[in-house]
Amino acid sequence: MWEKEAWKLLEDSIIYYQGRPIGTLAAQDPALEALNYDQCFIRDFVPSALVFLMHGKTEIVRNFLIETLAMQQNHDREMDCFAPGPGLMPASFKVEHDGDKEYIESDFGESAIARVPPVDSCLWWLLLLRAYIKTTGDIELAHQPEFQEGIKLILDLCLVHRFAMYPTLPVLDGSFMIDRRMGVDGHPLEIQVLFYAALRTVKDLLLPENGGDRYLDAVKQRLGALNYHVREYYWIDLQRLNEIYRYKSDEFGQEVANKFNIYAESIPNWLTEWLPETGGYLAGNLGPGLMDFRFFSLGNLLAILVSLASEAESQKIMDLFEQRWQDLIGFMPLKICFPAVEGLEWRIVTGCDPKNLPWSYHNGGSWATILWLFAAAAQKTGRIELATRAIALAETRLVQDKYPEYYDGKNGRLIGKEARTYQTWTIAGLLAAKEIMNNPKHIELFSFEEGVESPGCRLW
Repeated sequence: MWEKEAWKLLEDSIIYYQGRPIGTLAAQDPALEALNYDQCFIRDFVPSALVFLMHGKTEIVRNFLIETLAMQQNHDREMDCFAPGPGLMPASFKVEHDGDKEYIESDFGESAIARVPPVDSCLWWLLLLRAYIKTTGDIELAHQPEFQEGIKLILDLCLVHRFAMYPTLPVLDGSFMIDRRMGVDGHPLEIQVLFYAALRTVKDLLLPENGGDRYLDAVKQRLGALNYHVREYYWIDLQRLNEIYRYKSDEFGQEVANKFNIYAESIPNWLTEWLPETGGYLAGNLGPGLMDFRFFSLGNLLAILVSLASEAESQKIMDLFEQRWQDLIGFMPLKICFPAVEGLEWRIVTGCDPKNLPWSYHNGGSWATILWLFAAAAQKTGRIELATRAIALAETRLVQDKYPEYYDGKNGRLIGKEARTYQTWTIAGLLAAKEIMNNPKHIELFSFEEGVESPGCRLW
């Protein structure tokens, strides 16, 4: 069985520090130069950590949480004499050796392409902390002073007052899984869903002592506003599309329908034909005069898991996957986004990025690591047959193709042009998906039930 080989590959990817397991390598492709794939990325480690937790191998996750927390609290990085906020978590780290000396070298974005720091690392870290506690019951870890301080530092970074009136979190292009320019700057869905889940995690883990009560009050207020904002304004189905199509623009005042001044002419031609009668999804981005109508898989699937999407919306998202199977699943699950940007739009949006060519990499490529989220969302919505079909498609090809990072082409038939093989989060994503199908209770590690927060104060 392929599972035995996959497990060996996952175990071979483990990084050790002072004799203790603390993470996993991004990839182990013997044919290509390692570059930064010999490091452990916080976001990449998530599916690996879940697989370890599902199998009771909790030590590596605990060590990872402790070591990355120390990196957050001890970093002194800066670029052009400007330092990021102290709550920032690294994008990645590796264990280095200098003679007999062993030390951890971390990257907060100063070595990354375009020098963009990761917004998502601290949010994924919080969710992994929650998953670890739900597995082990070790709530004392989160209550340690260092962890309480780390949580507050993350909140200081995320809840700081900005020149903004939205409850969403503004970010730059390239600061999360889509780590290159792809027109996702502003208020991208993936970050808003992670932000929402992180705030719900903080609500459960932060103690009210030592000023924690002030943070908790801010979290509760932000949660309600964020929940209302995303459900009310990001949602797209046929009814909503008709409303946008008939919007009046350039309205002034408090009580207006078109609050973000979205122009009907910005509705792309492909969408009116592509959107099915019963399907729907959360838009990729929203801001002044902007609605990114592209479909982003990770943000929508995670929204189902953390109940940022309502039960009715969750079913419509899964309806969309079922009815647009060839576009979103094809020959290899799952499209990171749909559709790809092409032609002049590609030149403007990506800056002529040769790696993000149409239907490649982040620009409409297929990423098997997202399979675990698809399986979890299918379990939560009772659409198990969809996950079964997707996993059956993936497992044969992934084993045969040596677990590449991503696939190219409109239907995911081509191994990614620059994809590394033996990509750890591809391996872990498939293993986690199989475990979730075998034991649906595993989704409790990363899911939330419908929240009890009120809509909060309306900003308009």
